[in-house]
Order: sequence, then C-alpha cells, then structure tokens
Amino acid sequence: MSRISADSKGVYIIAVTPFKDDGAIDTASVDRMVDFYFDKGTDGLTILGIMGEAPKLTQQESIAITKQVLARSAGRPVIVGVSAPGLAAIGELTKAVMDLGAAGVMVAPPGSLRTDDQIIGYYRNVVATIGEDVPFVLQDFPLVTGVQISPRTIGAIIEALPSMVMLKHEDWPGLDKISELRAAEAAGRRRISILCGNGGVFLPEEMARGADGAMTGFAFPEMMVNVCKLAGAGNLDRAQDIFDAYLPLARFEQQPGLGLAVRKYVLEKRGVISSQAQRRPGAALGTKAVAEVDRLLLRLEKRLAELA
Repeated sequence: MSRISADSKGVYIIAVTPFKDDGAIDTASVDRMVDFYFDKGTDGLTILGIMGEAPKLTQQESIAITKQVLARSAGRPVIVGVSAPGLAAIGELTKAVMDLGAAGVMVAPPGSLRTDDQIIGYYRNVVATIGEDVPFVLQDFPLVTGVQISPRTIGAIIEALPSMVMLKHEDWPGLDKISELRAAEAAGRRRISILCGNGGVFLPEEMARGADGAMTGFAFPEMMVNVCKLAGAGNLDRAQDIFDAYLPLARFEQQPGLGLAVRKYVLEKRGVISSQAQRRPGAALGTKAVAEVDRLLLRLEKRLAELA
C-alpha cells in the first residue's frame, strides 16, 4: 500500500459509511461503494471522516470498516480519519489502521483550541502519539470545528512537523489561504499537498489558486475527477463548463445539517448503497426536498447531454 506524500494529487473522495435501515453496517454496500468510487476515476479514498459519521462508530467498527475498504481497494491509497477527543484514542486507531495498510491518517483539531500556540502544540502532541513515520493530513474545517487556523500557523506546523504532508482545506472563504501557502513555498518553504473540501463548490477556483485536487464527498465523483484533470491540463474553461453543470446539485448538497442526507439519497438512487439510512442523530429528507433533488438530477442529465 502506497502512502500519501507532499506530492499526492487528484481526488481522494470522502466516503460515506453505508448503514442498513436498522443501523447495522451494510458490508455489501461498502464493497459496492469502493468499486464505484474507483470506477469513476478517483485516486484514493478517505474514510471515517466527519461526513462518514465516524463519531457514531465504535472503535471496533472503525477498524473493521478500514480492513474491508483496504482489502477492496487492492493497494490503492486509503486515508483514515482518526480524529477523537483524546490522544489515546487517536493513537490506538492510528496504529491499528496503519498496521492494516492505510496510506495515512487525517486529524482535525478539537474545538477547545483557541490560540496559535495551542494549535501548534496539539499537533506536536499528535505526532508524538502516532509516531513521526505516519504521514498525516491536517483537516482545516473551521465551519465545523470552530478552530481558526491561519496560514502562518499552518506554516509553523509544516516547518515543525515533516510528517504533516497534506492539508485538507475547507476554510470558507479560503482561496487567499491557498495562495498564501503556495507563495510561501515559492519562497522556499517545504511543499505540501493541498486537497479541498466543502462539497467541491469552489473547485475550479481552488485549482486555479494552486490546489492539488479535491477531498470531499460529492455524490458525483466523476465531476471532480474531470475538473481536476482539465484544470491540471490548463483547460480551465472546459473545467468550468463541466463544473457548472453540477453546481446546482452541489449547492443543494452543501446545506448544513442536510448535506449528508442529500448525498446518501443520490448515492442510493445511483445504486451505490442500498439505503440512505444514517445512524442517529441524523437528518432525513422530506417529501419536498426529495422532489427538489429529483428535479436537479433530471436537469443535470439534460445538461450533460448538451455538453457531450
């Protein structure tokens, strides 16, 4: 199993966790989902993230899902979210998944961090816990974590901790943050990979600012794959045309508190998972919302036919 590095690029899709209607893990859908993501051209997977309902899983379930996904991925890179309130849990899960062959781990800051020194100190403690040989992703998602991490603080972490090889960039607004980080690299600082989240709704602009790809879970991964490839080849106009076709659905999926329900509904409609069920607590789509998503899917199909 290859490990992530500062040169990792492309789409590392944030995978959902499929459940049956009774809340049990749907192992058949896990295999089908892994196949679907790679068939659509993704470069890797990221499992047990925030939108993967990781806090609703036991440690044993997290390890079991990781083992299954790694086996199905057949050597292709899988990043595992290991964020937890305590360092002991992070260390235990990291050891388990890296022993199984994970490509790296992702760690979000706990909401208790307030100052730059606290944030830098926290990630020093993370590395001391998981080991300097484990490549990790810093998840910068202040809209959910409540932790604001400035480019200067990210830079201090990059310089202090060589095993921080990737930033999952989900600040909003955050385009200037990408530019500032890349400018520092142009001035001589160590390079890191930057993959972007937020449902992909800023992906063309993020790629133009110097991002390496996407790490988010939009239900049409082929959109992100195509946009990243086209943007990487310098064909920004065509990338924008493809992106614009999907934007109404991506926008609808981006609703706070409802986004995962939309994503799972679409994945169920696409035959990827057997049920849109979430473990409690979780939002559900009402009748009107379902009709709105169905309308957007029909319009997307029509627009893609026009673009083809």
